[in-house]
Amino acid sequence: MTNKQGYLLTIDQSTSGTKALIIDSAGAIIAKSSVEHKQYYPSPGWVEHDPMEIYENVLRASEAVLQQAGIEPSRLAALTLTNQRETAVMWDRATGLPVCNAIVWQCQRTAERCEALKAAGYEEIVRAKTGLMLDPYFSAAKWRWMLEQVPYIDRLLEEGRLLAGTMDSWLLWKLSGGAVHATDYTNASRTSLFNIHELRWDTELCELFGVPIELLPKVKSSDAVFGVTNAKDSQLLSYPIPIAGIIGDSQAALFGQHCFETGMAKATYGTGTSVLMNIGEKPVAAENGLVLAIGWSIGGKVTYALEAVIRTSGDTIKWVRDNLGLFHTFAELEELLLQTHHNEGVYLVPAFVGLGAPYWEPQARAMISGMSRGTGRPHIIRAAIESIAYQVRDAIELIEEGTGIPLKMLRTDGGASDNATLMQFQADMLGCGVSKSDVAELSALGSAYMGGLGIGIWGSLSEIAKQMRKYEIYMPLMDQTQRAQNYEGWKRAVGVVLQDSAAAYHSPIAEASEAGSKKSIPCS
Repeated sequence: MTNKQGYLLTIDQSTSGTKALIIDSAGAIIAKSSVEHKQYYPSPGWVEHDPMEIYENVLRASEAVLQQAGIEPSRLAALTLTNQRETAVMWDRATGLPVCNAIVWQCQRTAERCEALKAAGYEEIVRAKTGLMLDPYFSAAKWRWMLEQVPYIDRLLEEGRLLAGTMDSWLLWKLSGGAVHATDYTNASRTSLFNIHELRWDTELCELFGVPIELLPKVKSSDAVFGVTNAKDSQLLSYPIPIAGIIGDSQAALFGQHCFETGMAKATYGTGTSVLMNIGEKPVAAENGLVLAIGWSIGGKVTYALEAVIRTSGDTIKWVRDNLGLFHTFAELEELLLQTHHNEGVYLVPAFVGLGAPYWEPQARAMISGMSRGTGRPHIIRAAIESIAYQVRDAIELIEEGTGIPLKMLRTDGGASDNATLMQFQADMLGCGVSKSDVAELSALGSAYMGGLGIGIWGSLSEIAKQMRKYEIYMPLMDQTQRAQNYEGWKRAVGVVLQDSAAAYHSPIAEASEAGSKKSIPCS
């Protein structure tokens, strides 16, 4: 298919909200609209979203951005989609309604099940086939929880009415009017059920997690044309627009950053942070907290990536603002950061929903340490900002060890990358340059590139790579002694958190809390 004309409507459905963007054939963002959705925290460590609210927000944002740009649906060459990845949805194909709230990738409710599977010796089987460790972060155990906890789920299963998928599958099914149940290789690779070497749903893994394989979507290349829009509850998206370019948000950012060559890496600073390196067409063993992922697939040909996952990064800044009330605007944040140029021994370990790479401790909980009587707002805010950079350094060191490739430059994107203090501190902690793109919406742009390849707006990766972009470069300024002291302080603080989590995991209070939390949370 060739289509050099027209615009792309790109949906960027993230953990905190939904954006709709109009992107032209030069890769320029013409218009943008965004809508936040509610976060549900029904029990400690649990996180949920309402899938219907998210779908309705997709419609709202899409209609708003089309009106803003003054573009009719007939001028759209394709609708592309990038999404929060491991968040699990299950729905009734007859009613078009989810059976319960979506279980978000951050949610820890399945930690006990994952620990039991580890204890039974199944982690190596899962890792060998999927590139992932056994962890509640991924989708499979979340779907099993729904199959066990939703009261009427057995009836739906018996009647063949039940479907399961990640957020992209849910939105594709709704946008196509229930005509298409599919996903792409990148999203499938984050479920713990997809064999990333044989590129298929794995029967043994489905049986291990207790998820019927017939519930799962068909898997296609990221650049495939998945179907056409037929959203009957939307006047604009009932028009038949090709749906192409479906790709998980972190992989989309890697693609949007033009990391087309082996060894190129990026960090996306969102609610959490995903650090990804392109490792080419041959997978490598992922160890010590790294995960092996499918970076993207074009025309059935797969590019692999090595990833370190950080559970909480940008969300830490939101927590300091909303929960502690230490600042109200980002201008005020910058002013407070200027009041102290050193953390003075204060560290914040943001283990609100456990710790990701390299620790992978789902039971860890957050801590602020090193406070003195002179500690004030600026120190805690700085500690929150610095915690992001420390976690990214943890991740980069893992990737360098796993690949043998020293990082020369880290490409960055995502909301928190707009903070100059963070980017400079990141360069200081890494001891190498940090390159921030002038385009903030790299996940959306990566999805648009992928969809554009699928429908022929761009003919090749080299054609996309020719699109010029401006970068702001941050080089390290901190001396090696200070860098080492800061990082050692971070490691000590993390060590205390890990020690506390190990002691608390089997405490009577923790066991009572776990027992009291086993209940179904319906959609609101």
